[in-house]
Amino acid sequence: MSHAFPRRSALRLLGGAIAVAAAATGAGPASVAHAESRTGAGSRVEGLISKLTLDEKVSLLHGATDPAPLGQAGHVPGVPRLGIPPLRLADGPAGVRVARHATALPAPVLLASAFDPSLAHRYGQVIGREGRALGQDVLLSPMVNLIRTPYAGRNFETFSEDPLLSGDLVAAEIRGIQGEGLIATVKHFALNNQEKDRMSVDVRVDEQTMHEVELRGFEAAVAAGSGAVMGAYNKVNGTFACENEALLTDVLRDRWGFEGWVMTDWSAAHSTVAALTAGLDMEMPDGTYFGDALKKAVRDGAVPEARVDRAVRRVLAVMDRFGLLDRSAPARPARDPEAGAAVALEVAKAGATLLRNERHTLPLTAGGGIAVIGPTGSLPFVSGGGSAHVVPDRADSPLDAVKSRAGRGAQVSYALGEDLFGKVIPRGVLSAGIDAEAQGVAAGRTWRYDGTLTVADADEWTLVIHYSGERPRVFLDGEDLYPVVPGYGEYFQGGLVTAAPDGLTVRRRTLNLAKGAHRLEITAKGGAGGQLFRLRRSTGTTRAQDVAEAVSAARAARSVVLFAYEDATEGQDRTTLALPGHQAELIEAVTAANPRTTVVLNTSSSTSMPWLAGTGAVLQMYYPGQEGAAATTAVLFGDCDPGGRLTQSFPVDDDHHPVAGDPRRYPGVDGTEEYSEGIHAGHRWYDAEGARPLFPFGHGLSYTSFAYDDPRARPSPQGVEVSFNVRNTGRRDGVEVAQVYVGPSPDLRLEQAVRVLGGYRRLTLGAGESRRVTVVVERRTLSSWDAERHGWVLGTGRRDFWVGASSRDLRLRTAARVGR
Repeated sequence: MSHAFPRRSALRLLGGAIAVAAAATGAGPASVAHAESRTGAGSRVEGLISKLTLDEKVSLLHGATDPAPLGQAGHVPGVPRLGIPPLRLADGPAGVRVARHATALPAPVLLASAFDPSLAHRYGQVIGREGRALGQDVLLSPMVNLIRTPYAGRNFETFSEDPLLSGDLVAAEIRGIQGEGLIATVKHFALNNQEKDRMSVDVRVDEQTMHEVELRGFEAAVAAGSGAVMGAYNKVNGTFACENEALLTDVLRDRWGFEGWVMTDWSAAHSTVAALTAGLDMEMPDGTYFGDALKKAVRDGAVPEARVDRAVRRVLAVMDRFGLLDRSAPARPARDPEAGAAVALEVAKAGATLLRNERHTLPLTAGGGIAVIGPTGSLPFVSGGGSAHVVPDRADSPLDAVKSRAGRGAQVSYALGEDLFGKVIPRGVLSAGIDAEAQGVAAGRTWRYDGTLTVADADEWTLVIHYSGERPRVFLDGEDLYPVVPGYGEYFQGGLVTAAPDGLTVRRRTLNLAKGAHRLEITAKGGAGGQLFRLRRSTGTTRAQDVAEAVSAARAARSVVLFAYEDATEGQDRTTLALPGHQAELIEAVTAANPRTTVVLNTSSSTSMPWLAGTGAVLQMYYPGQEGAAATTAVLFGDCDPGGRLTQSFPVDDDHHPVAGDPRRYPGVDGTEEYSEGIHAGHRWYDAEGARPLFPFGHGLSYTSFAYDDPRARPSPQGVEVSFNVRNTGRRDGVEVAQVYVGPSPDLRLEQAVRVLGGYRRLTLGAGESRRVTVVVERRTLSSWDAERHGWVLGTGRRDFWVGASSRDLRLRTAARVGR
């Protein structure tokens, strides 16, 4: 339902840098749809507020312990006497994260690679239904922060470096989630683009950059009707995001008309009065500031009770909108694992991105044999770590999937290549003859070892512990090898390499050890349930043996599929774009032995590839979810066309990307991070700097080829319509993602990008098929944010439009005159 919303008559500066207009200018957001008339909902909510005590009101504004937890992230108790039910809140960027099995969907970055909002809608539908079926009311997802730095540990949880694409996808996913009755929470508002120092870093950003880059996705989420918004940990221009009035009130509510509630990220609150006044409504996961402290502030007169009522009203209004205040609320559906698996498979195939394919390496044929190499070739890599980790219904081994697809009688061999879990420590290495392979500690007991580890020759050692309970303390020559970060425990762990095949948690530490005896001290506590742990190791010698076996397998096969991994998680950023461990050396050795090698990447974000020239093909699968093995195999054998395109630019190396070389941009200096690249984020930076990416935004290959011709552009009420022909010039059916980019306006004296993404269209064309395509470049995309006017200004005049297959593969050019 369309509706107007109030505007402030005065401007407020965001940390001294960003101001918000008193009245809307330029293109405005779409209106939020409501489940029923606002009049009826309002009277019911107001009636409840009038009956609530102060204690009851405050209890609705912070998290508390769930008396019957389902393994979810948070719980807000209801008020039973008034029929207000509790709320359960679950993580869920790639599926519902509870203590039960759920559909483990591909990572959002893989979903985004399909460039298909309709697929994002169905992705959201799966999560929405499952969330309701698994007893949840609120989903702490989707994440729409832009991919700004390639090091960010949560890049796989979000969509893109491009604001238009991110906005399209988050809106579609939210409509899918909420259409199933689950409340969506868009996060993290705003500028939470890194994990490094995320709890405290002060992001300094100018007004134009804020609105043109980071905020577009959040605005699209609000327009799609997101029930909740999660505030970020970081500061924005000197003020914490969760108590930033310019963000939470001026932008979010007064400009965009958001009518849901704002909650903190977990433990992101820093105040009571300032936060509530600024527009924060709920503290999670507890009530440090919005519990007793809030009640005291009301009773002392520091906060009017009307402010508490305002926050409660927002929470209850959303609950009422979703039917949760009805005593005849809709019944929870049953899970449909088969339907979820089907969507997971479709998304993984649609987002599979073929980066390179030389010498007809792909599709594979079974003739001559196939060698599968790499630890993630035999173990399924389902998801990333932290809040994105889901307990999957199932997860198959890629090796088994390749064997099954290759058929009976096909020669499919396997070599480990890179050992993730370590090898048994030989006798005599540890003093006192302990059994380091299978040490058990009874419940309530503590086991200690104080001895030596003897190294025969100086070498690089990776010491690996596997454990079932509290992390054992291991000291080598007085150094704690596996320190526990306070407050983090084992939550922030990756999806694969931190769990052994038998379920034990795994930690590694790599050191260069001198020849001789080293003091080794181990303390393991049994805890309530006892403890199992083992100590293993890999050395330069064992690694050389693993590589030799992989090379031998590669030489004996016609084709090689080498699976490479990088295990990312919330809570920490990557330190390099290179593959972890010694995988680069493994790839170089294998490709030297067999140039028909396909490298399958199960990585979280962009990866540097000094080994690229030696490969036959590179297939980017990110974290493909529970159906990843089937999807990967389908693409490898050509059962489907690789339909994905990059939603982020891949840098050549660590020294050539938008935040390289300037620590003020990343990770920040003295607690401050500067977005000094301005509006030139992602592919815009490469164009502005004339820099060459390894692979550009929008890049992705097909098993067929496409030709473009006859571009035309004409103004329309929505903006500019750009039309062109796309023809499949090959002998196979295939998928193309046609992309339209728009140049700057000659009439604006504002900072503008060389080109911005104006629109796109995912196409499936049969062999020889041609189609006329029209992409509408909307007025918002043709506009720039004017910091003096505090609003959008349409970029008029003659505008150039490019059409092509990536931000650097621009095959057609046309122009149109944009008027007011």
